[in-house]
Amino acid sequence: MTANAAERIKHEGLRAKIMSAEQAAEFVQNGMTLAITGFTGAGYPKALPTAIAERAKAAHARGEAFAIGMITGASTAPECDGVLAAANCVSFRNPFQSDPGIRNSINAGNIAYQDMHLSHVEQQMRQGFYGNFDIAIIEASGITADGKIIPAMGIGHGNEALKAAKKVIIEVNAAQNEKLEGMHDVVYDIGVPPHRQPIPITGPFDRIGSPYLECDLDKIVGVVLTNSGDRNSKFADPDDNSKRIAAQIIDFFSHEVKAGRLPKNLLPLQSGVGNVANAVLAGLLDAPFDDLTGYTEVLQDGMLDLIIAGKMKSASATALSFSPDALQRFNDNIEFLRDKIILRPMEYTNNPEVIRRLGIIGMNAMIEADIYGNVNSTHVMGTKMMNGIGGSGDFTRNAFFSFFVSPSVAKDGAISCIVPMVSHHDHTEHDVMFIVTEQGMADLRGKSPRQRAKLIINNCAHPEYRDQLNDYFDRAEKAGGLHTPHILSEALSWHQRFVETGDMRIK
Repeated sequence: MTANAAERIKHEGLRAKIMSAEQAAEFVQNGMTLAITGFTGAGYPKALPTAIAERAKAAHARGEAFAIGMITGASTAPECDGVLAAANCVSFRNPFQSDPGIRNSINAGNIAYQDMHLSHVEQQMRQGFYGNFDIAIIEASGITADGKIIPAMGIGHGNEALKAAKKVIIEVNAAQNEKLEGMHDVVYDIGVPPHRQPIPITGPFDRIGSPYLECDLDKIVGVVLTNSGDRNSKFADPDDNSKRIAAQIIDFFSHEVKAGRLPKNLLPLQSGVGNVANAVLAGLLDAPFDDLTGYTEVLQDGMLDLIIAGKMKSASATALSFSPDALQRFNDNIEFLRDKIILRPMEYTNNPEVIRRLGIIGMNAMIEADIYGNVNSTHVMGTKMMNGIGGSGDFTRNAFFSFFVSPSVAKDGAISCIVPMVSHHDHTEHDVMFIVTEQGMADLRGKSPRQRAKLIINNCAHPEYRDQLNDYFDRAEKAGGLHTPHILSEALSWHQRFVETGDMRIK
């Protein structure tokens, strides 16, 4: 890795556009809409957001309005979402976030937030759904002599951001490994209906484009130099609940291989972000499966370790999001990894056509599931946004197998993750095949609603809530409406009881 970011800029004309973050922030004006790269703590700008935030605070101190709309790839980090939220200068945000400051402002009604499937973002940008994009801010690991942009650890919507924006500012980050060059796969133009062509990916590691992002060089108004690492949050060590969840999924894989419904190397794996999902991947290190493949949004520690151990032969993602230790393993092994990891725009990683064709095994986390298999992955108590749906819907609806995982209880048992009716619907019963908690697994394939209810209650619910759930279901059956029995006056009473008392349990 090169300490001097200026050495990463090989294009003479763009080198002449190097400026400070404060100078570049002068291009950002009140009311603008910005496309900012960043996907799950990778590939986001590190210096410019702080400069924009300081500009906003100065304007507010003068009694002037200053707020921007921002569309990212997914979540960024405190140096981006965090500083902008603290400066109260975000008016609109999409499509996914995880910063506490942004989240609190959304739930306080101060930021208009659009939660959406990540596979839809670039298409809606292309259609002009968000109006004009005034500026795109892109993180890069370098710029070639002919002006092509070498992406960093995440691409997200960067390809479309460069095309859609009137002006472009690039942050070149010397903290990123120079050997990232060549790991990316970008098709400049996917086309629009009715002339869009099929995406010719028939295997998880098919390369179909260029290693570089491209942009009209006249649009680039500034280049900012940085030397800062990505978010690189540490994952919690797998706890007993996570290990139990992982073991059940791995046992299921073995069963499906024996039944002839899965090949011996399974099918390409997708794993959502989080400790439980990462624990499933970690569990595969000792599982009897080799030559695994990954086709996912975010490549985390567990998948990296599978590749380094020789258990996984290749993986495709749109971002690399590692703990500090895993980042060190990545950099130490990057020569080995260069022909085993491929990073693409999220329009490809999350494309329903490709997901369905490859037969992805999708594994994602949930906040709660109801007794019929509907899943809430975004809202706490039905009204407060947590992070967003991200790509879980893209994979769930189109996956060969779709798993949702969670511990059976939260808040020291005060919240059951299995409830009579979810307080917010993100994934309907029609898309969810498997619910897994540390208590057990419910295989919902080929089951009617009432059959699903018995499986979910008896296999997945915590014993402390099982009688309460069975009592609700039995009384709902007697109340009529026997396809999907519910008592509407009680269906959300568990959530109401928690809001009022801090506990879902009936005392």
